[in-house]
Amino acid sequence: MEQAESTSANEHELVIDLVLDAPRHAIYRCWTEPKLLIQWFTPKPWSTVRAELDVRPGGASNVTMRSPEGEETLHPGVYLEVVPNERLVFTDAFGPGWTPKEGPPFMVGSILLSDEADGKTRYVAKASHWTKEAREQHEKMGFHEGWTAASRQLEALARTI
Repeated sequence: MEQAESTSANEHELVIDLVLDAPRHAIYRCWTEPKLLIQWFTPKPWSTVRAELDVRPGGASNVTMRSPEGEETLHPGVYLEVVPNERLVFTDAFGPGWTPKEGPPFMVGSILLSDEADGKTRYVAKASHWTKEAREQHEKMGFHEGWTAASRQLEALARTI
């Protein structure tokens, strides 16, 4: 299994770059269909218990995660850019109707998908933060380990659909 490459274009970004052994359209479906997203989105032993996705620019995203102790946290956001089977860009800075969220925004996430040989997909996931300190906080929370583990769960699911 290929290890994730960790790259960063600047001090505000965290990036993983993987080749997933699944077709691009299946990976995109896993990101955009609630019944699929809840199966892989959080690294075990965490789970995703609810997902409401309006996958279009300006559409809302509401994902509820559950900790191993049973504590649930809601992660609302909005899609900024949607290019089917190629690119998703989303943020927690806004809610539906481009309403700024209460409190400071955490990040802009982007998922880039491109074809690789043998039906595989280049999968680049980027988290861009407003400050260097927010990036450092996300990295200490286990960004690389967590996002890589979730990406491998995504890969396993995408291979079955």
